[in-house]
Amino acid sequence: MDKIKELNLKRNEEIRVPKVRLVDENGQMIGIMPTNKALDIAREKGLDLVLVSPNTDPPVAKIMDFGKYRYEATKKSKEAKSKQKKTQLKQMKFRPKIDVHDYQTKLKHLRRFLEEGHKVRVTIMFKGREMAFTDKGKEILEKVANDLKDIAEVEGSPRLEGRDMWLNLRPKSQKN
Repeated sequence: MDKIKELNLKRNEEIRVPKVRLVDENGQMIGIMPTNKALDIAREKGLDLVLVSPNTDPPVAKIMDFGKYRYEATKKSKEAKSKQKKTQLKQMKFRPKIDVHDYQTKLKHLRRFLEEGHKVRVTIMFKGREMAFTDKGKEILEKVANDLKDIAEVEGSPRLEGRDMWLNLRPKSQKN
């Protein structure tokens, strides 16, 4: 019901214009007539008079089953929402003293995230005296970016914030 109120569709007695261009439930144009008469026609058919285009001159009103219309509108919006692709920002953390096997395992996870269409933030965490070797962290980030260059694009350059150095990667666009 919230979606329908967002559309600002006025119906039945809420319509305050003197004349409307009336369209019946089958989409046939009936003509321009006083709002009261159009409302009487809609009531005879057991349906609602809904103002579908209020900004035209005269406004367009349609005879329809408003409850059915509202149901179908919410059903369409739920279906559209379920078909949306949701991307997340995944994060993978590395340390400056990472071993080859650990690196390969984390790289495999990063590759899977990128293939699923997610953005990835690769973070190098420094502890204690490791802060003196930020160049080692930058080398690891550049190696990750180089190893994933076939499926990923780098967003910006490596950034150092506090004790973390990070780099964002996004999947390559399919337009190539």
